[in-house]
Amino acid sequence: MRHFLTLKDYTKEEILEIIKLAQNIKAETKRGEYVPYLEGQTLAMIFEKSSTRTRVSFEVGIYQLGGIGLFLSKNDIQLGRGEPMRDTARVISRMCDMVMIRTYAQSDLEEFAAYSKVPVINGLTDEYHPVQLMADYLTMVEYGKEKDPIVAYVGDGNNMAHSWLMLASKLGFELRVATPKGYEPKEEILEDAFEFAKQSGAKITLLNDPKEAVEDADVVTTDTWISMGQEDEKEKRVRDFKGFMVDNNLMSLAKDDALFLHCLPAYRGYEVSEEVFEAHEKEIFDEAENRLHAQKGVMVWLDKHRK
Repeated sequence: MRHFLTLKDYTKEEILEIIKLAQNIKAETKRGEYVPYLEGQTLAMIFEKSSTRTRVSFEVGIYQLGGIGLFLSKNDIQLGRGEPMRDTARVISRMCDMVMIRTYAQSDLEEFAAYSKVPVINGLTDEYHPVQLMADYLTMVEYGKEKDPIVAYVGDGNNMAHSWLMLASKLGFELRVATPKGYEPKEEILEDAFEFAKQSGAKITLLNDPKEAVEDADVVTTDTWISMGQEDEKEKRVRDFKGFMVDNNLMSLAKDDALFLHCLPAYRGYEVSEEVFEAHEKEIFDEAENRLHAQKGVMVWLDKHRK
């Protein structure tokens, strides 16, 4: 049985296999064919962090695959009253066929998976957001940007930066990560990425200059500077990230046909300008829709690898 906790647990071939499966399921959906790959199955969706795209995409996704989703906020279950994660896992995994968790600590997710009898999917933690990266890469494929791309990530060295590091180092493309000093990705995650890059041929560069990162890039991506739980740091972060907003001047350094991706929600005037966001709204909202299709691919793949 496999879980989907971070892309570092997956080979290049497995990642591409899931992407291909997602493409096929998306094509079926667009033709109005809802194949019940997970007929009669139940997906438990545990939310310690709220979400728009994660909630809608997983609940709609399991429904379109022939199953049903159970929305469980921490206040709906005993986690909110202090029940250990391992005990919650032992109960829910006896009653449901698959579990998606959106939480804070990666260690909590991993503890749940260790005691679960069914596949567990990371809907987001403070360290990784792998389902978002599957949607991002599916979008790159659809726009013809998957062949030896240069990807520039501009912003905070957060869970999105960590997940881009895993994707690039596994698939073997060039990734430039530009953060302000003091906001670099975690050292242990960088070590993993550089180790994987030795095998895949990926080129990973860490920078503090967003202009250097974006120069001739095929894909430019960013994320909010103030993630959930960091609201009290807003004023400091806005000061520290001065010059890191993806605006027309910065975007003009990328290739003329470069994609701009954002995992959303986007805060115009902070990490991205209104002009850049609206100029690239098509790929951004294709990317958002692809959360649905990529996650269906993940769920079906995990179901196939239960034994």
